[in-house]
Amino acid sequence: MGRDLARRVRGVVVMRSTLIDALAIGELSWQDYANCRGADADLFFPERGASTRKAKAICNACEVREECLDFAITNGEKFGIWGGMSERERRRVRRQRTITRKVS
Repeated sequence: MGRDLARRVRGVVVMRSTLIDALAIGELSWQDYANCRGADADLFFPERGASTRKAKAICNACEVREECLDFAITNGEKFGIWGGMSERERRRVRRQRTITRKVS
């Protein structure tokens, strides 16, 4: 439990510092339109084994889902649900994009 909590806490800290840095240079205007704005962060950073359905449902109905996903992939976000995807799902997308770039 301690290990999972530490990873989760680090994830939140990493997310916040990344967001603060991005806000400082004005890159996050898409966040103003995000469905998750003001939502319970625990939905997007669940404990290991907890359901991600609610977070993904919020993301799937969001008009800036692609921007959010691109942000997470570009910045290597390792924790939480971003753009409707878990870290494992984002890794798959990242690998596919890398393969596509190499082939092009």
